[in-house]
Amino acid sequence: ANAAVHASILLQRLHDSLPKDHFTLGWLMESLQKRSFGMIILLLAVVAIAPGISAVAGLLLLIPAYQMIAGRSAATFPRFISARPLPARHLAALMQRAVPVLRYLETIVHPRWARPFVTIRPMVGIIIALLDAFVVLAPIPLTQVLPALVIALIALAYLEEDGLLLSLAMLVALVVVAAGSVAAWELVRGAKWIITL
Repeated sequence: ANAAVHASILLQRLHDSLPKDHFTLGWLMESLQKRSFGMIILLLAVVAIAPGISAVAGLLLLIPAYQMIAGRSAATFPRFISARPLPARHLAALMQRAVPVLRYLETIVHPRWARPFVTIRPMVGIIIALLDAFVVLAPIPLTQVLPALVIALIALAYLEEDGLLLSLAMLVALVVVAAGSVAAWELVRGAKWIITL
């Protein structure tokens, strides 16, 4: 029942009701309610793709990821974050770009393999947190793009209750985490080798 309204429609509604000058994360959460996990993670993942602000979006992503692991029913942010006014035009521009892309993706993404999504929420949270570590700690610009895209894909599958896409996205996520871990380990080894010279 939750996925009856497509993410693109939800996003368009949000865009249309967006306050003119500033919005808060608190307002966003209230507007999304039960679908706050999927949508806030999707929005933050899209923001995290952009260099420069990816680390901030990545740090914010850790909050809903942790709440999913903890089994919360909806995402919430601490008051000092949720009450902070943010410029509405950036979010409006982001939503305008995201809506057509989501509409296209929704022709492929639809509810299937709909296992009870609440039961796998902690597992989804763990995978997102692991991927997010690479977004926050990305040593080279643009290395955060792939993990952020995979997070966005997981969020979309979760929102649309597409169990098949979610399983595939989580599998890709594990490959990305494994490859990233190997690369990070090689970087550490390389740094140690340089220091010992």
